Amino acid sequence: MKNIFTILLLLVVSTSFSQIKIEGVVKDSIGSPLELANVIAINQETNKLESYGITNDAGRYKLTLEKNSNYKIQVSYIGMKTSEENVLTTDTNIDKNFVLQNDNALNEIELTYEMPVTIKGDTLIYNADSFKSGTERKLEDVLKKLPGVEINADGQIEVEGKVVSKVMVEGKEFFDGDSKLATQNIPASAVDKIQVLKNYAEVGQLSGVQNNQDNIAINIKLKEGKDSFWFGTVTAGGGYSADDQALYIAQPKLFYYSPDLSVNVIADLNNIGEVAFSRRDYFNFAGGFSQPSQTSGTNINLGDNSLGFLSLQNNRAKEINSRFGAANFSYSPNEKLDFSGFGIYTGNKIQLQENNDLVYTDPELGIPDEQTQTNTTQRSDLAALKLAVKYKQNANNQLDYEILGRTSQETQEQNELSSVLGATEQDEETNPFSINQRFNYYYTLDEKNIFSVEAQHLWQDEDPFYNAIIEDKATYQDAADGLGLDQTQSDYNISQDKRVKTNQLDAKVDYWNVLNDKSNINFTLGTILSNQKFNSEIFQTLDNGSIFNNQPVNYDPINDVSYTFTDLYLGVHYRLKAGLFTITPGLSAHSYSSKNTQFDVTYTDNFFRVLPDLNVRLQLKKSEQITFNYRMQTQFTDVNKLAEGMELNSYNSFFSGNPELESALSHVVSLSYFSFNMFNYTNVFGNISYTKNVDGIRTASNFEPGSVINVGTPFNSDFADESVSARGRFQRAFGKLRASANGSWSYSKYNQFINNLQSVNESYDQSYGVELRSNFKTAPNFEVSYDYGIQNNDLGASRSKFFTSSPQLSFDALIWKTFTFKTDYEYTNLKNETETLNSFDMWNASLAYRKNEDAKWEFELKATNLLNTQSEVQSNVGSLSVSTREYFIQPRFVTFRVIYSL
Repeated sequence: MKNIFTILLLLVVSTSFSQIKIEGVVKDSIGSPLELANVIAINQETNKLESYGITNDAGRYKLTLEKNSNYKIQVSYIGMKTSEENVLTTDTNIDKNFVLQNDNALNEIELTYEMPVTIKGDTLIYNADSFKSGTERKLEDVLKKLPGVEINADGQIEVEGKVVSKVMVEGKEFFDGDSKLATQNIPASAVDKIQVLKNYAEVGQLSGVQNNQDNIAINIKLKEGKDSFWFGTVTAGGGYSADDQALYIAQPKLFYYSPDLSVNVIADLNNIGEVAFSRRDYFNFAGGFSQPSQTSGTNINLGDNSLGFLSLQNNRAKEINSRFGAANFSYSPNEKLDFSGFGIYTGNKIQLQENNDLVYTDPELGIPDEQTQTNTTQRSDLAALKLAVKYKQNANNQLDYEILGRTSQETQEQNELSSVLGATEQDEETNPFSINQRFNYYYTLDEKNIFSVEAQHLWQDEDPFYNAIIEDKATYQDAADGLGLDQTQSDYNISQDKRVKTNQLDAKVDYWNVLNDKSNINFTLGTILSNQKFNSEIFQTLDNGSIFNNQPVNYDPINDVSYTFTDLYLGVHYRLKAGLFTITPGLSAHSYSSKNTQFDVTYTDNFFRVLPDLNVRLQLKKSEQITFNYRMQTQFTDVNKLAEGMELNSYNSFFSGNPELESALSHVVSLSYFSFNMFNYTNVFGNISYTKNVDGIRTASNFEPGSVINVGTPFNSDFADESVSARGRFQRAFGKLRASANGSWSYSKYNQFINNLQSVNESYDQSYGVELRSNFKTAPNFEVSYDYGIQNNDLGASRSKFFTSSPQLSFDALIWKTFTFKTDYEYTNLKNETETLNSFDMWNASLAYRKNEDAKWEFELKATNLLNTQSEVQSNVGSLSVSTREYFIQPRFVTFRVIYSL
């Protein structure tokens, strides 16, 4: 590893010393500097584009060129005649200015090469071929090479520190704009241009009256000839793992685009751990739906009644069988009407094996440390279907309707061995479904008056079932007494049936009055109407198979709750542009009403509240901005925390809701900065935010003496909880090299209540990263990075500190224009203040052959986990405990794949 880093360092140094710089100023004929002029250098010997630049606000440009070479420099600007000069470099830097003349006729000089990056208003356009070296296979490989663009750990695209909200292909939404499906499946060979659309507005009529600066979309322009017929890839392969398991993989990815119709079909079937669309991806996939009231100041959490699935780390587990199929279409029979929709199915069977060492927060409470070993089988079949229609009669009338249905079937079987409670079998099952509908209408009366109506309805039915068989009755004695179990049985077989039905309508009417070119005022009248039905029942299955309706002490084993919530609100926002500032103050007045009925008792909470908000943007330059945000929010819980009867979160964690819970109030303040300088290819982003929760809902936990079994009860805390977070990234390109540094910091302080004792818990997390990446057109490319993290936790009387360090290296090369070699290596070390807890590494490599770039067939040999690492370890901090978790992963395996390109 040390030798590799030394070689890379020598490569960087030798590259730097073999280059010189040419820089200067581009002006017009009267001496005014030209911002965003394009400057390119073409090597006269190879006739290839060597370097490019874009002038800054002072008209300055800078190019990095090879010594002792002959170049043709071309300078262009919209509305100006292109200037062209030959330059012979030596071993010294060159200063050279250009003066462009007005263009009253066609240019006499034609640009030989397209600019790798061009800027047109709020649109940044990348020429994909300028960043390709021939080793790219999917869109993600291209995006990683673009200055100012990042792919985060969740597979989402980030620009200027903001997550891209929508991905389109030829202007048509790709699976409702899901970025991960796009980056992982669109073939790199089909991509011509990548357009980054800043200040993106979903509805053109509202673009001039709303703040869209945080909205970023990406549009993929296809290569000529890829816009009117099928294209894509079909992959098939197999292999063996180190434990002689037979492996298989099949991945058809087919795309069709024409001016009127687009069709995308993606499928994936494998047992090698390549999860095309994970369970987490599915539940994070909103299908384009967002609440109309999300900016009103009200936040109602409908809860999550899905299973307590153990989460995968980096999509790795002991065994993964993955099935995925998706189809997306968009059809425009005419310019006014557009139909679109998608269907998604993802199914996984996952085997997990974990070892967990848990240290509870306060040793003085007598809660013993616990070691657990779990073997888990997860099965999930998830499906979603969406249909949408958009009718735009003219520029002043637009009507949208969408319907999204979801259904799933999930099970989790878990065998757990606890050092405190012994052996337990747990089974969970759920078959929920939901239907989400949205109706929007936008109407522009004239240039001064704009109206919109937005409504969304959710119908959801959830039915989680939980069963646990506790084999070691002696360790469960106190819990059995508290649950009222029949203790004459050979073991304790306890179950819980649960059902939650939700109906929610979220609607609003907006009116904008454009006062002048600098200001407008917006009035909003809206409502949220929510109704939830909740019931649950705990029972015991006896040895003879009969059902025993046990009666917990001090709790009811049955819940039957009806909960209604209403918010009627009126909002007003004033938007003013004053010089470099855009200021949008606002407030909303809310009339709240919540009511829950259970055990023949009704609890109500009615009140009135005014919530202010403020957005201030300082536009320093076209690509430099400071943003300040403040928002006050009212937060409401859902029916799950109101149900007074006992529930089983798990066999060792019980829960009893509080029907008298009230709302919480939060203050959120944030300040962000970004700058994207194309003159020196510098991208800077920073953000800091502060949140304070007042009357927040906390959970008081009561543990049985000397045990890890607890009962949690929520309540409104009189102690405020606070958190501060900050993150930043600096990126700079040096010729063909790009360096970046990033950091994130977070501090949180919250109040914990265990066994009627209050403690202040504090957590301070830090993470730092540096990266150096190359982007040579013909030479091999590399990416070397180092990540370092610190977890510092003060949980009452318990303190812990973990350090994680992880160097990473990836390398790819196109050999003889036919072989593509890729490899990546990552080493992770986890330690506390006294010793190393665990270290592990992961090494993958692949070798692919295709005759040339346009070849239909490609053959690939791919090896995963070459070092045959058996397990990985990470630290986790929860509200009640700190743990180190070891999870086992798939052994080394090798697969051979055949890829056919349409």
